[in-house]
Amino acid sequence: MSKAFTKEDEVGDLQELPRLVSPLSPGAKNYLTAEGSRALYGELAHLREARRPPLVAAAPQDGEARQELQAVDQRIAYLQESLRSAEVVPPPAASDDCVRFGATVTIQDLRGVVTAYRIVGVDETNLTRNWVSWQSPIARALLNSRVGQRVPFKFPSGQTELEIMKIEYR
Repeated sequence: MSKAFTKEDEVGDLQELPRLVSPLSPGAKNYLTAEGSRALYGELAHLREARRPPLVAAAPQDGEARQELQAVDQRIAYLQESLRSAEVVPPPAASDDCVRFGATVTIQDLRGVVTAYRIVGVDETNLTRNWVSWQSPIARALLNSRVGQRVPFKFPSGQTELEIMKIEYR
């Protein structure tokens, strides 16, 4: 009989998943917003308390559960390390009119397109929400700018100028 159809193959050796690596540049600080810190601690608690226990129970007889358990354990280890090294940055004073970490910056490009970006930590990045890492090119271009200022920026589609329309902090 082919090994493809044996029970042993179904629950046999798992390939070890590669270790999750932080997207931070070497030596960079692991900044987080307070909201991001709470979200990561919440995810960690959910993985430990709700997601992991049923997988541990099912893993001895279910190869798929063992594989999922390995992925959950990998994410738990990543979150623990990220939170251990995190530096939570409080929002600046409400009167701060300069783009800093945690700001939501509304910009307008030369074509008149208005976009809002929130500058967050690498583990908070969510491109569908326009939450960009403080290390990203767009965030680096916007940091320390003020309302009304024009900032040069090169998108993959070409060079443009971004006008800072509004700066908000949560």
